[in-house]
Amino acid sequence: MKKIALLFLLFITSNCFAQNANVNNFLVKESLLKNSKLAIIAADSLDQPLEKINGLYTFSVSGFTQELTFNNGVAILPLQVDKSTFVYIKHQNDQGTHSKLLYVYKKDGNLNPFTISRIFLIIIPLLLIILVFAFKKFIYIGLILLLIFMYFTYSNGLNISTFFETTFDYLKNLI
Repeated sequence: MKKIALLFLLFITSNCFAQNANVNNFLVKESLLKNSKLAIIAADSLDQPLEKINGLYTFSVSGFTQELTFNNGVAILPLQVDKSTFVYIKHQNDQGTHSKLLYVYKKDGNLNPFTISRIFLIIIPLLLIILVFAFKKFIYIGLILLLIFMYFTYSNGLNISTFFETTFDYLKNLI
């Protein structure tokens, strides 16, 4: 009887100290050291930081796999940002794939990450194509605007494979 009680007590205490350490949402900010690096902050669904996240987690940053070490819910990306660029950050765990598309604006040594709604990546080219088909006079203007949009995204680090990956992840999460 003592062994059963001891096992039961051990089972209960082990469940009390176990914590859910999944990163299901994250925020991206400039590192506090102002060294042109980005910090990933683990957060809950209300974008409140989770300080209980500690350990090694795998993220994909613009197509490159990075092992990030979280300390009190914060991990620093090892790569510095040289100029304004698009950054696609993705993390996959048991609850699914969690990703964000950001435009990191660099000015005077400060980084300002802006989260981009991925619906705009679908709407802007679709709107240009619809306008071109609706008004035959605007075919050349529409093609030029579409090429400018593609050039801007490509020159700032959002290549065509990342564009489609971002779009398909967004559509998959809608369903």
